[in-house]
Amino acid sequence: MSEGGPEHRLDPDRAASEALRRGDGPPEAVIDTRPYRRMIGAIGIGIAVVISAVLFITRGVGTIGIPPGQRLHWFVAPLATSTLKGDANLSPRCDPGHPNPRALNLCRWLTRRAPVVLGLFVPASGDCVRQIDAMQAVSRQLSRRSVQFAAVAVHTGRSSAATLVHSHHWTFPVAYDRDGALGEIYGVEVCPMVELATRGGIVKFRLTGDGWLSPPALAAKVRELVGAGRG
Repeated sequence: MSEGGPEHRLDPDRAASEALRRGDGPPEAVIDTRPYRRMIGAIGIGIAVVISAVLFITRGVGTIGIPPGQRLHWFVAPLATSTLKGDANLSPRCDPGHPNPRALNLCRWLTRRAPVVLGLFVPASGDCVRQIDAMQAVSRQLSRRSVQFAAVAVHTGRSSAATLVHSHHWTFPVAYDRDGALGEIYGVEVCPMVELATRGGIVKFRLTGDGWLSPPALAAKVRELVGAGRG
């Protein structure tokens, strides 16, 4: 090849065969590394699958959300539309007589006479945001005296959550969980996820998946919740 001429990249398998035929170099002079790269990639995928399986077995699907029959965890979280900054308080003092207008105080809500519909969502997921839109549509159909709606944006800062509230015209309280600690306690592993709790915070229904993105389907479940509270 003349100096300055075009550079050609030989196929490693063909180069090895020609080297053997000419007898001008040992076989190991040209090594095809593709099988080794494929093997390393397969090992990496196998390790990832094993880790995922272990996490699934140890955590299990039972950690997703608060199951029916159990009580919602109390918390106080800053509202996205307020000036309050910080992380959610996961062990708050229940003081219904002195509410903070800049925070969502679930303890205070659970002392009221109405049941609670609580949505937990990740803003990066389109279906999660659509779930809160469905909650907004249903909340307009029902009196706030009969049911209370609220949502928490998990792993989200105040400005990002506030932008969603304003752009989607959500009128019920929307708090944000900046460090994700609240989402961890609530077992937010799937999205969308909505907890429907009777008065006092006992979960009646735990709704997960996109089957509840339809406002009519969600409204029927909320009305069933309200009816259960009256019974």
